[in-house]
Amino acid sequence: MCGIAGIYSLQPKLRIDLSVLQEMTRRVRHRGPNDEGFLAIAIDSQKVWAFSGEESTEKVKKMYPKCDPACRAQFGLGFRRLPTLELSESGHQPMYDEKLGLAIVFNGEIYNHPELRSELADMGYSFFSKSDTEVILKAYHAWGEDCVERLIGMWAFSIWDLKAQCLFLSRDRFGIKPLYYAFDQDYLYWGSEIKQILAAPIDKSLNSAMIWRSMKVNAMIAYGDETYWQAIRALKPGHNMLVKGNKIEIRRYYSLDIASFGSNTCSFDEAQARYRELFEESLSMHLRSDVEIAAALSGGLDSSAITCMAAAELNYPLKTFSTYYEEDEALDERVYIEIIAAKNDIRTNYIAPDASHARAWWERATYLNDLPIASGFVSQYALMQGVHAAGIRVLLSGQGSDEMSGGYRHASYRYFADLLRALRVGRFGQEITSFLRENPLKSWANLGKIALSVALPESELYEFEAKHYRFDPFSKEFGRRAQESAQGKLMGEIINLKGSRLSSFLFNMMQSTSLLTLLHFEDRMSMANSVESRVPFLDHRLVEYVFTLPAQYKIKPPYRKVIHRAALRDFVPQEISARKDKGVFGSPFYSLWMRRDLKDYIQDILYSQEFRSRGIWDLPEIHNRWRSFLAGKDSDAEMLYSVIALELWHRVFAQEIA
Repeated sequence: MCGIAGIYSLQPKLRIDLSVLQEMTRRVRHRGPNDEGFLAIAIDSQKVWAFSGEESTEKVKKMYPKCDPACRAQFGLGFRRLPTLELSESGHQPMYDEKLGLAIVFNGEIYNHPELRSELADMGYSFFSKSDTEVILKAYHAWGEDCVERLIGMWAFSIWDLKAQCLFLSRDRFGIKPLYYAFDQDYLYWGSEIKQILAAPIDKSLNSAMIWRSMKVNAMIAYGDETYWQAIRALKPGHNMLVKGNKIEIRRYYSLDIASFGSNTCSFDEAQARYRELFEESLSMHLRSDVEIAAALSGGLDSSAITCMAAAELNYPLKTFSTYYEEDEALDERVYIEIIAAKNDIRTNYIAPDASHARAWWERATYLNDLPIASGFVSQYALMQGVHAAGIRVLLSGQGSDEMSGGYRHASYRYFADLLRALRVGRFGQEITSFLRENPLKSWANLGKIALSVALPESELYEFEAKHYRFDPFSKEFGRRAQESAQGKLMGEIINLKGSRLSSFLFNMMQSTSLLTLLHFEDRMSMANSVESRVPFLDHRLVEYVFTLPAQYKIKPPYRKVIHRAALRDFVPQEISARKDKGVFGSPFYSLWMRRDLKDYIQDILYSQEFRSRGIWDLPEIHNRWRSFLAGKDSDAEMLYSVIALELWHRVFAQEIA
């Protein structure tokens, strides 16, 4: 798990600035503190220079000279290393295979690398390391661009093909690992994090549409290929980039098969057996490592299933890490965690961050994320710090199961909408009662949301949320600029599938909304502490299978994620598998801290001259909402938090904004 960087001259006569590449690489030291390396290539003469860095291992420093910024190259790669497989210098990157004429930098894990290595060996390939990086190189040589379709794992990599004189970049199917780029007529820059691209001499004008959109719908902090800067783009999940000469082509290589959604006619028993089989295979692959593996553990089914199954398979006691808040019962799940601990060979580690930690970490965490951060950052940051302090490099996480199997309450609205649209009134009547019983005080609101899900396609539901769900904190002028910048496509990434509203919702959650944002935070908070986070529920084979299953295998009120619960219930205690009250992974920002511990800090920001002169805020509206919040109105808490988060982002990145 690592950080990558690259520069390519789009004009044959221009040379790259290796000092920029060095700075791009330095900015992601946290992603790989154990080693550093550089590779430079003169494309016209095909001369290749391999360099060490200031923080390369002693062996690497003996192998390669110190990076020379005066080197006249047209192509360069930079790398920071956090080894989890092949711990020796044989796994050092950038990796250059002189015989094949290929060079690579790679961030991620290819879990089926042993199987691919065996297949490639049968084809005549020999290997000088045990790394999955080398397997990618050989796979590319054997199968070209199509090699990515054979990979199981998470990745962002770039390969330079000396013979074809072309650059090949790829990002994994669901965007677990990040990859950003920017280009002008002369140069292409790319790397693992946005802050790296900001080290390059690019246009740093802001993307007002992206800022407006992500404030109005928090699930869109990562959205399509857009970022907060106009010139900086994300390579979308499931996409490759091919660069030859000065031509840049982006191609989609993967998408969920819409035609297969809901098509599976197997019995429920067969479905849960197949789900369990696929997940066990995925988890087994995710446990492949040359370093110790730990797990994030809450009291919910997802992390508990991972923990119980991993503890049974590993040959050492599994360490688990959990956060809790004594001041908020909803965020203290130690009683459930202890149930797991009592029945498995695990070593629990509890971490209890508080408001002082939130205050101390907020700006630093914003920088590490490159974007405004959600209120749960203090839990995630604290947990990852604890993992790092324990000397752990690899952590298992339960991310992804909610998006594919209908874990969110909004999935229920779409499920009931499908029943009504299909005129299945009898079934609707039978099941709606148990759903409304979950929260009887919001019965009319829930019925209203079901009605909206019947009437509006998915993109219009998001537009409705953006307009009406939370107050607008922006000035009219900023709102106008955002609308103009979007050119009528504020929700253009949302796909309206024909047929099932539930499938449409889950498809967009996987490819356009929630998952991308959650994976962004998962990657940045883990890698900020030099920890690799692995997400076994996002094995593409498991995801694809779940999408083929009918809706009633996912939602059966009052339960959601029905197939998920049934398939994994034998691995976890009954007290966990039967839970209906599992909350979100969060912090007491809204419930306590904003009115108490952080009140003065927030007010100092809201009434500062810097905030008032920002030029984007509707100051009277924000003032009135803040006073109402302090008086006890909770509905504006989330947007008020988002206002502070965005303001802090402006301050942290003030030098990087045009």
